[in-house]
Parts: sequence; C-alpha cells; structure tokens
Amino acid sequence: MKILVLGGTGAMGVDLVKILGERGEDVTVTSRSERKSEFNNVKYVKGDAHDTAFLQSLLAEKYDAIVDFMVYNTEEFKSRRDLLLNATNQYIFLSSSRVYADSETPITEDSPRLLDVTTDREYLKTDEYALTKARQENLLRESGKTNWTIIRPYITYSSQRLQIGVYEKELWLYRALHDKTIVFPKAIAEKYTTMTLGADVAMGISKLIGNEKAMGEAFHITTDKVIKWDDVLAIYKRVFKDVTGKEIKIKYVDDPKPIYEAMGNKYQVIYDRLFDRRFDNTKFLQAAGEYEFELPEIGLEKCLKQFLEKPVFRDTPLKVFTYMDKIMSERTSLSHFSRINRKIKYAIGRYTPYFKMKLMGGM
Repeated sequence: MKILVLGGTGAMGVDLVKILGERGEDVTVTSRSERKSEFNNVKYVKGDAHDTAFLQSLLAEKYDAIVDFMVYNTEEFKSRRDLLLNATNQYIFLSSSRVYADSETPITEDSPRLLDVTTDREYLKTDEYALTKARQENLLRESGKTNWTIIRPYITYSSQRLQIGVYEKELWLYRALHDKTIVFPKAIAEKYTTMTLGADVAMGISKLIGNEKAMGEAFHITTDKVIKWDDVLAIYKRVFKDVTGKEIKIKYVDDPKPIYEAMGNKYQVIYDRLFDRRFDNTKFLQAAGEYEFELPEIGLEKCLKQFLEKPVFRDTPLKVFTYMDKIMSERTSLSHFSRINRKIKYAIGRYTPYFKMKLMGGM
C-alpha cells in the first residue's frame, strides 16, 4: 500500500511508521526537520504540513491511505478536508477520546460527546481541544463521503511521554529528579483513568488501515483496564526509588483551581481529568481482531525505567513550576533555566511578594 503519514514523528507516529516499514508498505512521512529512514520503503519529506502549498504538492499523487497526526484549528481543517479526502482511498483522522462527556458506564463510540450535551455556554464559545476535535469529526461526517476513519486515542504513554494527571514528565519528573515537591490535586488523584501504551495505539491504527470495516466509522483504541491516578503515582514512586534511591515528594491539595489557572488548561481538568474514564473497546476488537494491550502496571514501569536510563527533558512549564516552588517555599537555581527570559520570569514569579501569575506570560 502507498501511505502518507502527516506529522508522523511524534510518539505514536514513530511507532506506526516502524510498523508500516516492517510490513513493507510504501510510506511517505512529513517532518519539519531532516530525518533518515531505517527502511528503504520509508521516506521522509521535509516540510510543514500546515502549509497548503506543501500539502498540495504531496497530494498531487493519490494514496491508498493518509494518516493525519496534525493538529488543526477548525477553520484550517475545514479548508483542507476535501483536498485530503479526494487524495486517498482512506483518510485516517486523529481525534481524541476527550470528546466524550462524563459517563457512569464504560464509554463506547456512541457515548455522548461534550459538544452535543454540555450546557456550559462559555465553554461552547471556545475552540478548546475536545470541542475542536468534535467539530472536525462533524465536518468529516458532513462531507458526503465515507472514505474516512476517526481514531480517538485517550492518554497514551511511552518512554518519552509519562503523565500524571495533567502533568507531563517535564514538570513532575523533572521536579522529582531535583528533589522538589509535586503539588497534586486530591480530586484528580482519586479518579480512575485509562492509560494505553503508544505502541499499542500505533498497532491498532495499522490494523484499521485498508480495513473495510473501518470506513465511515469512529474507534477509540484504548485498553479496557482502568487505574486510579493515585495508583499510577504509586508505580512511579516505586520505580523512581528503585532506580534513583530517592523518594518522590507529593503535596496533596484540595483545590485544583490554582493548578489549572497556572497551567492555562481549565477545561482539560474540569471536562476530563475530573471524570472517571473507562472505555469499552469491543468495536475496535471486532474490526481489527483480537489484540492484547499492555497492562498499565507493567507498561508504565518499563517506560519509566527506560527514560531514567537517559533522561532528556524539554522546557518545563514555567508558570506551574514557579507556583509549586512558591507555595512549597522551595527555590530553583537560575542555572536550571536555559534562556535569560525564563530566568527573569522565574525570578519575578518566585521572589516578588505581590506577583500575579498572568505577568509571566507563556511557558
């Protein structure tokens, strides 16, 4: 098969490209930087897939399948929907299981979406991620075509992406390695979540490529095993101590509001992390065949151990990092910050008595 992967250099994309390469498919992958392939049948094309001219040059050819990992705003996606659908036999759109509303029973693909049932008018005025993805799903359904497949991953993890609540490893694990306290909301800690190994999601996508049962359908590719966030943290604590000999320090707080105000992700907390998230993956298994997902208790341990062998971090989110230092009366040497503007913002945030979080600007 001739397959185009747009933005295929993230965690799931890398695993998918490897699976397709090993399978012998003819794969083209877009990347914003130069990359070399380990497979003769996989080529990387340097360019920004958000750029319409670059995309049109790629779509001068027709593909058996296009797998789209790009993140669009709604208007951007609307402008390219038909271009993408007309260039392939199957367009695979990466949505998100954050589109679902709260549910007391395991979520199926037909469970209500937030866009359809929320009465929060202020939220509906936004193009927040869960609403954006649902609106783009609607655009596919309204296209008059059925050569599309919607994939709704939930929280995925790998050795390069390890989450706890709304924190990425750049916050919680960086702080842990530097003997700093992690401030964590009790209301999230007690919730059940579903965490799926990124490689399992990639394998699931590969099983739906060219699959007639997938045409015009939506699937969440998730394990059906649930785990409390507090139990995820317990796994991290145990592995961290085994590898480093140090303890992860946690300060539980009752109110999550200061956290999401510092992080700027209010709706992700309110309309996702404060929900119990359980999934029924029967529809996927019926279409793709039996598949055994990695248990989170096993996968999270493996991935954290792999990362700790050679830890590499991107920039830590500065607002919430500073907030945690301030309320825990902890200090960070300015040498930890790579750029002068981040040093200044941290110093102002940490040491100015009447500091307002909004003065710190972005990350």
